[in-house]
Amino acid sequence: MRYLKIFSVIVSVLWMFTGKAQQPTIKILESGKRISIRGLSVVTDKIIWASGSGGSVARSVDGGNTFTWMKVPGYEKNDFRDIEAFDENTAIIMGITTPAVVLKTKDGGANWTKVFEDTTKGAFFDAMDFADSKNGTLIGDPIAEYMFIAETYDGGETWKPFHKLEKIPMHAKDEAFFASSGTNLKMIRSGGTFIASGGKEANIYSVNDISDQPIPIMKGATSTGANSIDYFESKKKGIIVGGDFAKDTISNNNCALFKYEKEKFIFTIPQTPPHGYRSCVIYMDEKNLITCGTSGIDISIDGGNNWELISKESYHVCQKAKKGNAVFLAGSNGRIAKLVL
Repeated sequence: MRYLKIFSVIVSVLWMFTGKAQQPTIKILESGKRISIRGLSVVTDKIIWASGSGGSVARSVDGGNTFTWMKVPGYEKNDFRDIEAFDENTAIIMGITTPAVVLKTKDGGANWTKVFEDTTKGAFFDAMDFADSKNGTLIGDPIAEYMFIAETYDGGETWKPFHKLEKIPMHAKDEAFFASSGTNLKMIRSGGTFIASGGKEANIYSVNDISDQPIPIMKGATSTGANSIDYFESKKKGIIVGGDFAKDTISNNNCALFKYEKEKFIFTIPQTPPHGYRSCVIYMDEKNLITCGTSGIDISIDGGNNWELISKESYHVCQKAKKGNAVFLAGSNGRIAKLVL
């Protein structure tokens, strides 16, 4: 946290006196594999887990200097688009469909146990998030126009469908959730879950109080809408990114900032938005954020109001260490990289 604050001050001073600052860089750690990585979980500055297509999972315990790659037996054709890791031995992976399944390992990936499966025709899992080591939420695409939500209270050992309401309807027939980075829902430690949708409509749902509001972001087509949400809980503020992944260089209507007050979302639009479609966004601290997508990577040092393009390389997901400061990214062709400040 400290080095990010120092970085923010240095960059601000350089901009003030020179009008230009040396940009952060992206250091590629892994690449060249025929794997699309969309799941990424960074436990510490040293422990990194990633998951993706072809039943693939990667793990590093030395900060990304080396990765151990594995194929989950029996699931070699599955696409694991989200992963949640708790330490160097324990992780949960989410297979999106055929089957829509959740698996857990307690021995570093040597063995995997099926802890949840949805055999409903058309079942498609999109993302999961954990508020802590015990409480997690998983969302899936709507079935018969009702969203799918499952919850765990024991660290992913068992999962149960959401029961606060019998069914939670979607606003529009062609509205759904994207499985682009496993980050279009955010569990709040103080209680509740925010979910962002896309497609014909783009809405944010607050599962805790069963409310929803439209997001001022691109919508109207199957490739448009919200892809990722993050929330800085101590300040009750958040950010949503997305756009149109079919036209990924369009920069307008791809980002919205919000405050959450009295069960209402109050939206504002950045002065300078990210430079194209973005599939993932995270707070590194209150002021410093990073977002990535197929058309590049942007950094903000003012809480998301202005964004600077630092790379045109394609990445699907970015994550900061839960216990640490390191930031990693992952994408297609088995690419895993580190943000270097």
